[in-house]
Parts: sequence; C-alpha cells; structure tokens
Amino acid sequence: MSALPALTLGIEEEYLLVDRDSLSLSEAPDGLIETCQADLEGQVSPEFLQCQIEVGTRVCADIIEARNDLQRLRSTVSRRAAEHNLSPIAVSCHPFADWKTQHHTARQRYDELQQALGGVARRMLICGMHVHVGIEDPALRIDLMPQLSYFLPHLLALSTSSPYWQGDDTGLASYRLTVFDNLPRTGLPPTFQSWPEYERTTGTLIDLGVIEDTTKIWWDLRPSHRFPTLETRICDVSPRLSHAIALAALIQAITRRLCRLRQQNLRWRLYDSFLISENRWRAQRYGTTEGLIDFGDRSIKSFSTLLDEFEDLLAEDIEALGLADAMAALREIAETGTSATRQRQVYSEAVANGKDPGQAVVKHLIEEFHADL
Repeated sequence: MSALPALTLGIEEEYLLVDRDSLSLSEAPDGLIETCQADLEGQVSPEFLQCQIEVGTRVCADIIEARNDLQRLRSTVSRRAAEHNLSPIAVSCHPFADWKTQHHTARQRYDELQQALGGVARRMLICGMHVHVGIEDPALRIDLMPQLSYFLPHLLALSTSSPYWQGDDTGLASYRLTVFDNLPRTGLPPTFQSWPEYERTTGTLIDLGVIEDTTKIWWDLRPSHRFPTLETRICDVSPRLSHAIALAALIQAITRRLCRLRQQNLRWRLYDSFLISENRWRAQRYGTTEGLIDFGDRSIKSFSTLLDEFEDLLAEDIEALGLADAMAALREIAETGTSATRQRQVYSEAVANGKDPGQAVVKHLIEEFHADL
C-alpha cells in the first residue's frame, strides 16, 4: 500500500484595519507593512485595498505548529497596528464601511487587476481565509479536487462571518461570497480527469494572454500556482483563532480520509455541481442554522447531525493527525452559531440599549480577534 502524502498545512488570512476610536476602516499608514514584514520575515504583505493586510503561515507539519505560527502572526500584526492606534479584525466584511471610499494598493498586480475587472474590483472590500494542504503529486491533487468539492459548502457554513454590508443586514451569513462571485473564474471548480487536462484547459487562457498564470483563477478550491498544495478558498475569515484552526483541521482530516479511500481503490461519490451549488447557497444564506442537504439519503440534516457523522467518518484521521482539540471547536460553532450569528446578537443588544450597533459589532470583532492571543 502506498504511503499517505505528508498533508502539511499552510494558512493565509486577510484582515481589515480599523481605527480604535472611530472603529471605521483605516488605510495602512506609512511604515506599518514594513515593520510587520521585518518582524515576520516576509510572512505579511499588503492586500488589494489599502485598509487590508494579509498574513501567511510557514509550511507547518501539523495543526499545533499551524496554530502557534498563526497566533504569532496575529499577535505581531495587532501589536504593530496598535502603535498607530489601529486594530486588525478578522472578518469578511466590515459592518458599516462604504466600499466607494476605499482605495486599492498601488502595486503593479493590483493596478492591473483594477484595470482588468473595472467596477467589480472596486467592490472587493472582503477578506477570506485560504488553507493549503501539501500534496506533492499533481495527479493526486486533481483526483481529490472534485471529491473535496462536496465538502466546500460545509466549510463555508461553519466559517460565515459577513452578514452586514454598508450598514445593512443582508439576510445572508456570508455576503462576502456574493461580492466575490462577481469576479470571473470563481465558484466551484470544474472536474478534470487528469493533470494534463487541467494544464491544457487553464493553458488556453494563458496562451491567449487572458491571464498570465493560474493565480488569476479564483475557484473555491484549486491547485495552488505557487505551492504543491490543494488550496481551499471558500471560507470566510474567522474572528477567533480557535475557529480558524478548527476549519483548517477539518480540511486536513477530510483530505486524509479521501487519500485513504484512494488507497482502497475507492473514492467519494461525485455529484453534479448543480446539487453542490444548492448546498453552497444554503451555507451562504443560513450558515449553520438551517442544515445542508445529504444527497445520499435525500434529506436535510442539522449541523449537529452532520458533525456527528464527520466524527465517525474521520475518527481515524482525527486521531492520526492529532486534531481532537481543534475539532472540538467545530461542535461549539454548531451549537452556538458562527460569527454571523454572534454579530447579529451584538447588533440587536446594542439597538435595545440605545447604542450604535455598527460600532458595537466592530468592538466585538476586536475583542474576538484578541481572545485567543
């Protein structure tokens, strides 16, 4: 029997910068990115908008190493931002900011992106979390991609943190995805039968000069252009560190389970993207509150039931990878709600107490960012 791949982890997160007094978005001041880069050895960079900052862990051997590195990144960005009376928040949409007042970062890549996407790019006041799982064999990446796609709605539902947009409750748990889906080359990934087919298909756009490389393909799940990984991109960014790590742990465990199926000459059943998209919409709309469709037994299951099934399905993988503590946080999310739920609770309490609800939500998000540090 062939050995399982290493399944190393890497986590990328995008944060918004807010003024600690006004709680409004603030552009990164001169020197902030540079001091963070000096502290973090290149693990931090500017993002598309000047009010954003991005971090990325090193290649991590296990979930403990990933948590420690992400904690260090969050702590350092927070400390350096505080020197400018700013705070990072790990949320996919600021509750009351106006995208029309934001400016994109002056870099060639972002200048070209603005030119290529026009007004669609201007609305990109959103943040996400990307989880890389190391798989050296490109053929295996392509084989796993449509199987892992089945679970993308589950990951989105558990991560939802963007119910508000420009001061309004959108009725969605993840409004971020509504904005992001306006870009080309987004959504669920196509199914490819081989790595050469993937290269031929994406190479058509590269050869025509439509895109320079596959970094401009923004599917919910993709083979990374820069690393030998499968990159899960569907998640909203999580305000709490413990929840971010729990999502990364779940992705790693599912990937290992699918690799074990392959060892047994089996695979997860593939469903048409029409059906997966319905679960994707349910996750985007409701988060964890209304459950998802189980296409095998043709029922809608609550997230408590789905997590019970995950624990049974992934028991061997959770034990082998040492994920028990991280996975426990998923039960907390299913029982108490996602960030979208908590933000709405804070908002309602502020209204009842005669306080500014948008500012109350931002204060709450600052507290959550620092709770696990």
